[in-house]
Amino acid sequence: MDNNNLSVVWEILGPGIAGAVFGTGWWFWVDAVVCSSAKISFLHYLPGIFATLAALMFNCVNRDDISYDYYSPYGGDNEWRLKLWLFVAYVVSFVSLAGAVGLLIQDAMTDKGPSSWTGVAGVLQCVFVLISGLLYWACHSEE
Repeated sequence: MDNNNLSVVWEILGPGIAGAVFGTGWWFWVDAVVCSSAKISFLHYLPGIFATLAALMFNCVNRDDISYDYYSPYGGDNEWRLKLWLFVAYVVSFVSLAGAVGLLIQDAMTDKGPSSWTGVAGVLQCVFVLISGLLYWACHSEE
């Protein structure tokens, strides 16, 4: 199988794999919410929501619109806006992941409130959602 066939297979199967990974991430979170004996505050929902928002943000940028050349002051005007948008999307994604880890530590250190499984599920949700966004961005083409 040559490289051209692999790229075609990746373009066909990649979005489905990304969707399955995305669903798995949200499945972890729904499982933790349903199985929790304590009431889960809205604050625990925010990392997953922001991770989903970040995945949507960096999938708004087409890979072909970004050149990987060094910075040139004579380059296109829109390219720096795309790179800034991607930077903001990655900042949002890493902040959501850091928030999920912080909530995991908070849940593990206290006896009252949600169990530590809720924190673990929040971290897994963020990781899987962000991986699915990157998978979709890597395999999706506008052709």
